[in-house]
Amino acid sequence: MLRVMTWNIRTGGRDRDGTDRRDRIVSVVTAQRPDVLALQELRGMDARLGGLADRLGMEAHLARSCFGQPVAVLVRPPLRVLRAGRVRRPFHHAAARVQIATGAGPLTVFSTHLNPYSGGRRRMEADWLAAALRRTGGALALLAGDLNTLEPAVDHTARLAGLATPYRRRHLRRDGRTVDTRAVARLLDGGLVDLWPRSGGDEPGGWTVPTRHGGAEFAGMRLDYLLATPALAGRVHAVRVVRGGDADDASDHYPVVVELDLDP
Repeated sequence: MLRVMTWNIRTGGRDRDGTDRRDRIVSVVTAQRPDVLALQELRGMDARLGGLADRLGMEAHLARSCFGQPVAVLVRPPLRVLRAGRVRRPFHHAAARVQIATGAGPLTVFSTHLNPYSGGRRRMEADWLAAALRRTGGALALLAGDLNTLEPAVDHTARLAGLATPYRRRHLRRDGRTVDTRAVARLLDGGLVDLWPRSGGDEPGGWTVPTRHGGAEFAGMRLDYLLATPALAGRVHAVRVVRGGDADDASDHYPVVVELDLDP
């Protein structure tokens, strides 16, 4: 069984007031022990991710950002990395890509963080990712990260009504009324499978923000996703949002974990 986790750790695990949340972040990851870890919002972190990779016993592959914050994919030995790099497009943040060897063939994992402010830019970034995923040949691939997009085919009216106007606008189209779900819709229309509905749990929606750490821009939303090619979706064993303990205040996002029927 192969475990993959995605998590936006908020500004590299440090707050503007000097609060350092990295010990809590390490605690959460250590408890979950993912084989592959997709991280977002790595502000101020170098190739060793500010020491996090060493503390976790994982190998880090960082994708830097021209405008926003880096993202990364971390891999736990003895998994063998076949190739690593970034999607070379002008993302607001970035997109990292790592291919690892498994008994069923190469698995490609993308870690990304889409534009938080513009639905049009998110849609464009989703198109770039869809093209990158097509280049994997429809084999085993997983897109993980903070897509800053509400899921399609769900009524978000009440959820958005509670947000302050500047934050509500982030999720609306130019008419100021229509909820902008285009980024995730593009990826699903491109053939990817949203893994959360396969969680088998009773919790509706699988919301990932906010946590007790805060998040005035959120209102019980699912913004963090695991999207897989059909070949990989058929190997899903379990999906869950990690809550409780240090996960409640290590970031303003909760991590999401998937267990896959794959062997190194």
